[in-house]
Amino acid sequence: MKRLVTIIAACAALSLSAQVKPGIEVLRDRGFDVLQGKRAGLITNPSGVDNSLRSSVDILAEAPGVKLTGLYAPEHGVRGDVHAGDKVDNMVDPATGVPVYSVYGKTHKPTAEMLKDVDALVYDIQDNGCRSFTFISTMGKAMEACAELDKEFIVLDRPNPVGGNKIEGNIVEDSCFSFVSQFAIPYLYGLTPGELATYLNEEGLLPGGKKVRLTVVPMEGYSRDMDFRSTGMPWVLPSPHIPNPETALYYPMSGILGELYCMSIGVGYTLPFKLFCASWIDAGDLAKALNDKNIPGMKFRPIHIKPFYSTGKGENLQGVEAYVTDKDAAPLTLVQFYVMETLAELYPDRKLFDIADKSRLNMFDKVCGSKEIRRRFTRRYKVADMENYWNKDAETFRETSKKYYLYK
Repeated sequence: MKRLVTIIAACAALSLSAQVKPGIEVLRDRGFDVLQGKRAGLITNPSGVDNSLRSSVDILAEAPGVKLTGLYAPEHGVRGDVHAGDKVDNMVDPATGVPVYSVYGKTHKPTAEMLKDVDALVYDIQDNGCRSFTFISTMGKAMEACAELDKEFIVLDRPNPVGGNKIEGNIVEDSCFSFVSQFAIPYLYGLTPGELATYLNEEGLLPGGKKVRLTVVPMEGYSRDMDFRSTGMPWVLPSPHIPNPETALYYPMSGILGELYCMSIGVGYTLPFKLFCASWIDAGDLAKALNDKNIPGMKFRPIHIKPFYSTGKGENLQGVEAYVTDKDAAPLTLVQFYVMETLAELYPDRKLFDIADKSRLNMFDKVCGSKEIRRRFTRRYKVADMENYWNKDAETFRETSKKYYLYK
């Protein structure tokens, strides 16, 4: 009993320290108004919690006037019990008895059969602000299904941990649409899930230009310039390799290069997305060369690692650990290209696209959202050759998306 009281007190302290209320708390404070008398489905994962770490699944299962009739499992599953990339199976949630339908298996889009007992489908997942993170693709596919079946779609909003002002990368081009580049948006898009859903809906980016009956339950106390730590909200990892909110800054910094599987980016070690390491690198040389480039908002230090799994498992590797010293100044997505440029200068016989498995090049292009990025970069392995193309759509997107801002 004493331990239970301690846990309850700790959760209460967490809640009191938060400056921002997520959409699930705002919805609860409003008496679940938009769901009253309705059968609700919920797309979520472990990151869908209130500021006391109570799951949105359990909150909606007990919400007065609401009948929770289905749960919809994205990558990693509703309760986070599925490894990255593994298919999710249909099941029954043991805590609530509510059926769980997979939207990361045979289908990425809820079927009519899955939604037959649902009046409104709710989305509540903490995103990482990056186009290639699959949860926004799940959101878009669910919006598409609801538009076709005339179901309501409700987003319980959460912060963008990269910030509401950070926009980098080109718009996805026709040859590169996939589940890691589902929509014509930049790689870093600077919107919350609710703002992005509104943008997709109003800009006609759902298939056929269809619109869904969309409601966004906004946060309270949030502003665009906040990083996640300043919200005071507890961080629950949305996927296994995003253990803290700072990792969301590093994911776009190294994740594209990581698709080549020819060097470790820290996945499989204790610093996911923060490293650039290989057996043939001299850590001191690479750190000095990168620091000499004076990349705004970035510093690098030498590091030696032996990954526990994934690329380079069990090997002695060396390279650099990256540090973002100024989030606003750092060209996050270009850092990995500066690393490739520097490696080509130091080790001209080991240019990454030459030593990478050629079967990975298609996925690299899909994550970039364009085949042109690789084509331009590999001419001379110079960031200068692809930088303008990479960022050519950023300011146009910023101006277009501003009309859908929910927060200042």
